[in-house]
Amino acid sequence: MNEKFSGKVWVLGDDIDTDIIIPTEYLALKTVEDMKPYAFSPLRPELAGQIKPGDIIVAGKNFGCGSSREQAPEVIKALGIRCVIAKSYARIFFRNSINNGLLLIENADLHDAVKEGDTIDVEVNAQITHNGKAYPIASLPDNLVDILNAGGLVKAMRKLNGLD
Repeated sequence: MNEKFSGKVWVLGDDIDTDIIIPTEYLALKTVEDMKPYAFSPLRPELAGQIKPGDIIVAGKNFGCGSSREQAPEVIKALGIRCVIAKSYARIFFRNSINNGLLLIENADLHDAVKEGDTIDVEVNAQITHNGKAYPIASLPDNLVDILNAGGLVKAMRKLNGLD
């Protein structure tokens, strides 16, 4: 997975929990599409309406902490976010994101260098480039890359088992 893409940056801070990503009161809505307008609403009510497909979230440490609700990575993906780059992730959120086909990248330094609205270039499993500076990133294991490439765990297992 040495895919390359560029995207506009939305900057979020530390400890963005799943209640901020999609508040509890909107989990009763029928679909993730119905939930999209309320993503990040406790923090920035206007944000969901401003995000465009291909945009990138750059966040601080402990992104996705809180409850293990799968709707959190699902709503981020539904907004069209290409990937989330954070200093660190809550482990259950990391796994839920991979299982739902949302690319997460850990990088400790980028958050402090970018400003909202900047454009960054991402070369998956290699580096992030911002203002001419390269930020190396670790490679994801092949099994996680396979899941991401398939669009999520269920799709990957269907493909593996010849169902699709």
